[in-house]
Amino acid sequence: MKSLAGTGGLIRLILRRDRVVLPLWIVLLVAISVSYVQEYGDLFPTPESRVKYASNVGFITLYGELSGPSLGEFVTWRLGFVPVMVGLISLLTVIRHTRVEEESGRRELLGATVVGRHAQLAAALATTLGANLVLAVLLALGMHSQDLPLSGSIAIGIVYAGTGWFFAAVGAVAAQLTASAGTARGIAIGVLGGAYVLRAAGDTSAHTDGPLAWLSHLSPIAWAQRIRPYADNRWWLGIVILASTVALITIAFQLAVRRDVGAGLLPDRLGPADGTMGSPLALAWRLHRGLLAAWTVGFALLGLLFGGVAEGVGDMMRDDPSIQEMFQRMGGAAGLIDSFLAGVMTLVGLIASAYAVQATLRLRVEESSGRAEPVLATATSRWQWAASHLVFSLLGPAVALLAAGVAEGLAYGVAIGDVGGQLPRLIGAALAQLPAVWVLAAIAIAIFGFFPQASMASWAGPTVCILIGLVSAGVSTAGWIRDISPFTHLPSLPGGSAQAAPFLVLLAIALVIGLAGLVGLRRRDLPA
Repeated sequence: MKSLAGTGGLIRLILRRDRVVLPLWIVLLVAISVSYVQEYGDLFPTPESRVKYASNVGFITLYGELSGPSLGEFVTWRLGFVPVMVGLISLLTVIRHTRVEEESGRRELLGATVVGRHAQLAAALATTLGANLVLAVLLALGMHSQDLPLSGSIAIGIVYAGTGWFFAAVGAVAAQLTASAGTARGIAIGVLGGAYVLRAAGDTSAHTDGPLAWLSHLSPIAWAQRIRPYADNRWWLGIVILASTVALITIAFQLAVRRDVGAGLLPDRLGPADGTMGSPLALAWRLHRGLLAAWTVGFALLGLLFGGVAEGVGDMMRDDPSIQEMFQRMGGAAGLIDSFLAGVMTLVGLIASAYAVQATLRLRVEESSGRAEPVLATATSRWQWAASHLVFSLLGPAVALLAAGVAEGLAYGVAIGDVGGQLPRLIGAALAQLPAVWVLAAIAIAIFGFFPQASMASWAGPTVCILIGLVSAGVSTAGWIRDISPFTHLPSLPGGSAQAAPFLVLLAIALVIGLAGLVGLRRRDLPA
């Protein structure tokens, strides 16, 4: 047990460092989930209206199959994307307290004390798994307080906790594979995205009697959903998820033994013997190109997915005023299918903001690892060095959004026989998200410039905007809460009227905040 020495102290350290973030995401996710019970109970008071709402192939792609018409089953189904967020937060938390600690050098300092080799990983996992357990208990109590059955409330808590546990373990494995925290996040998020795509493709195929229904059986997200809270309450699937989590955690600990502290199992590729990069931008391209390619491919797949189901969404929406109202709150102004596509574009923009933040934080990785100093020791100024990376945090999302717009326009255009008309509309709608994305990127630049040690707080921007989007998409939300997100100030495209004022205001805000961050970078010590 010497390898776990000091685990308790590291758990206390993690709790102290995350004393704000940890309770915040737990309370927010519980509050959002519980609020859906009353709101969706009022919007869809009859079993018939719920079944009709959930029977469309577009919603099945997004949330999966509805298990039954009861209010508890319906709310659980509509919350189908929230467990994915729990998984995302969990894997990011584990990577932050393992791989990031090694990359920054703090793990080596702690290792010089009475701390076992596995203590850091054990502490990160224990804290994350414990947080998911607290989330599950509070969610079960909250759902039961809304007069839903206790057994089903416990089951939905298991859905959330099980998803969080599994992807926390995925994050632990990813943290052993690479020496870069950014690459570890990319691997873990890629697994999460792949699991969601497998679930979506399998459920859609099953609903349409297609041949790919078996794909959903490969997805841990689908395993959790098939617990079927408030219906069958299949507790044994929770045991399957727990066993898979234990297996992944065991693998993570075994892999940790096989590598050096600060290194990853996947070897770093050596560069050429003679350097050929003549500018900071060329170096930044080499560092960002893999991330850019991965996000671009992912956005193209999202575009194909959403564009392929858009036509079917309109058939059901035309007959139900309550569904029309919900999608209009998501952003559409003209045409029911346009309302759906506008809501989808907002979701795609929110995801693009996560990419923008990740690309921006590459600056902090280069600084904390010591690789920025040799670059700055040349004739390269701080502004030139920062600008070489910010090209990718600003233009990278534009490329990814363009890929989403092209793919969605082609998929939807082919479905309705109007590629020439839909392709430019959806490309424009996708690129219209850029000003809001750049605002969140600018906030990340400002945090890095003035408070580099708090750079991870930059993830709060996309997280808060996603939470606001989840709430306002389905329920009435106070205007000032919605106004916090820059995405709510964009015109709803396609279908809405595009005016220059919102774009210019958001661009001005992004410019001012971003320049302020660069000024802060210019004046502070580096590294800091």
